[in-house]
Amino acid sequence: MNQMTPKKFGIGAPVRRKEDATLITGTGRYTDDFAPEGTLHAYVLRSSMAHARISLSGLEEARAHPGVAMVLTGADLDGMKPMPVKAVMKQLDGTMHWCPVRPVLCTDTVRHVGDAIAFVVADSVNAAKSAAELIEVDYEPLDVIVDIEEAVRDGATLVWPEHGSNKAFRLGHGDEAKTEEAFRKASHVTSIRLVNNRLVANYMEPRACLAEYDADTGRYTLTAGTQGGHGQRDIIAKDILGIDPARLRIITPEVGGGFGTKMFVYREYPLCLFAAEKLRRPVKWTGDRMDHFVTDAHGRDNITTADLALDADGRILGLRINVLAAMGAYLHQYGPFIPFVGTSMSTGLYDVPALFVTATGVYTHTVPTDAYRGAGRPEAAYLIERLIEKAGLETGLGTAEIRRRNFVPSSALPYTTATGRMYDTGDFAGHMDKALEVADWNGFAARQAESAARGKYRGIGLCSYIEACAFPGGEEATVELNGNGTVTLLIGTQTNGQGHATSYSQVIAEQLGLDIGQIEVIQGDTDRVRKGGGTGGSRSIPLGLPSVLEASKSLVRKIKEKAADQLETGIDDLELVDGEVRVVGTDRSVSLAAVAAAAGEKLAGQEEVKQAEATYPNGTHVCELEVDPETGDVELLNYTIVDDFGVTVNPVLLAGQVIGGTVQAISQALCEETVFDADGQLLTASLLDYRLIRASDLPDIHFETKNVPSTTNALGIKGAGEAGTIGGCAAVMNALQMALRDGAGVEHIDMPATPHRVWQAIQAARA
Repeated sequence: MNQMTPKKFGIGAPVRRKEDATLITGTGRYTDDFAPEGTLHAYVLRSSMAHARISLSGLEEARAHPGVAMVLTGADLDGMKPMPVKAVMKQLDGTMHWCPVRPVLCTDTVRHVGDAIAFVVADSVNAAKSAAELIEVDYEPLDVIVDIEEAVRDGATLVWPEHGSNKAFRLGHGDEAKTEEAFRKASHVTSIRLVNNRLVANYMEPRACLAEYDADTGRYTLTAGTQGGHGQRDIIAKDILGIDPARLRIITPEVGGGFGTKMFVYREYPLCLFAAEKLRRPVKWTGDRMDHFVTDAHGRDNITTADLALDADGRILGLRINVLAAMGAYLHQYGPFIPFVGTSMSTGLYDVPALFVTATGVYTHTVPTDAYRGAGRPEAAYLIERLIEKAGLETGLGTAEIRRRNFVPSSALPYTTATGRMYDTGDFAGHMDKALEVADWNGFAARQAESAARGKYRGIGLCSYIEACAFPGGEEATVELNGNGTVTLLIGTQTNGQGHATSYSQVIAEQLGLDIGQIEVIQGDTDRVRKGGGTGGSRSIPLGLPSVLEASKSLVRKIKEKAADQLETGIDDLELVDGEVRVVGTDRSVSLAAVAAAAGEKLAGQEEVKQAEATYPNGTHVCELEVDPETGDVELLNYTIVDDFGVTVNPVLLAGQVIGGTVQAISQALCEETVFDADGQLLTASLLDYRLIRASDLPDIHFETKNVPSTTNALGIKGAGEAGTIGGCAAVMNALQMALRDGAGVEHIDMPATPHRVWQAIQAARA
């Protein structure tokens, strides 16, 4: 059989990551590696109580402590504006929701453990910490509320008494009257209540920042691990410091993971910039793991009830959903948008003619929440896939048939959902059937019997998901020819470890006839890169790559025009190969360096390809697992993924993204538990108490694609950065639910299904 030679570069080529040599040899530079001469170090004094009125003393002693350069409190910030909310939403009643004030440093009241009280700058971190210990915080304790269901009950302690309620907003989608009519016609209604547990991102590199001020130019520079400097620059400058954004440069070096949580502006950034200007010295803050747990935005944390109306044939008539979404003590930067965009995907892959969904934000005395990998869409997929699984059991149709019966058929695409989402392409039954085949679904009964003979409970479960990502917009790309014949790409996305430099370079390399080592990719510098949308919502490759490709083609045209004059031939007779422009079929050529030298100007291509609609990756995950009823331990035995990502740019990078996201979902389902006690103390505030999944807990994960190109994206790409987290939780929990139901009669279990919780559920069912 003839086999095609794999492409070396270009879209679809399995190029290995060019970034890895720097990272694995330890020569990559992260924010904490930067310390200019004269750098001062900062420490944030944080609240040890979840809700209290505060007053401070000992400030003069702290300021006089050896090595201390500055102590800031809320009274010292010279008109610095509060932390902004950039997602103020229109509610179901047509009004815009209220936003509380979140000061950069609290002045009279703290509202969660970790709330910022004072900012100490000194010659060393230890000196700053020692000085902070001299500041006496007089706490007048106030009542605390941490449970989101308790928070919305009458008479509950209020986080914001001036608001009069712990309900932050009420958003929604759909047609309530039409949905209620569908339920009146239903032959069967399946109901469910689910907990989507609160998560802490726990990227490898905790946040840090370095602020510098140039008195001669009046400009600031902030070095920080971000998911996009341009957006952060504008928020810090315009919304907090009140300066022209042109006066602020943000540099992002290597970033050790982001997952959405490094997208946001945090208090330390404006504080360090403010201090650097006042002190005329660089000011650096480096957070530790405890800082991460009590200050960086948390994710998820929903309690949802839902009802599914079915006709006599098991076809969906209507869907009714109510989400309580924890916001924490304040509305975080994009916090209100997360449940709104998530619930827009409530129908999943199914033809749901009538829907009404409400999302109520809830204040509690806890760390604020915001986007975390998937940002609302994992919550939506988890709900509909747990609900449809239960409906399959109750109707007798079973796991696969109820899905197949209700999938939007390929013949109906493009299809607009009841929430206004437009699914363009896909083969939903096709990837489910392929996943069932690969996972040997039909052979499961024999494997379950074998486990039972050993005293174990075995289960298999699936999740067929869809998500919206790469939301409408574009990303400008500039590809420049350098004097030595190499090429530089300037683009405003921001790698956090995904392999952007490889993906972009393989496309440029194909167009310009270069090796990817001859291409430099510049991200993370707001002075060098004109504008940028950053990285989030799986946007970088779907939005960035079409612009990179068109900018490369534009540069190629300009190079050929210049080379045609030098070679005295027509443009159509030229090709770019191995760093040269050649006359096709001859040995006549000129190097790219020579073209650059003769051009008399910088040769560059700059393009921004925009798209008007999101993309919709989709797929099926199948998980098979075994439970030890005596210990509650859950062992994952097999895991299968069949996904539709449209056009694959790099299969090696794609597999890494999908498997990494899936592992995060498995970790949420089985391990990660964020626990606040009744006083608002975070009991799981370190990696000794907050368990993450380990490599030894995981099976080999089988991943393959069954792709249908997108019609909304210029290159047919659908995006893959978040997909693993969206398909994973329901697959694991549906498998676990089957194992516990068949083995012990357990009717329901929520995430995280830790061994103790699983054991408790088994004991309760036996009793």
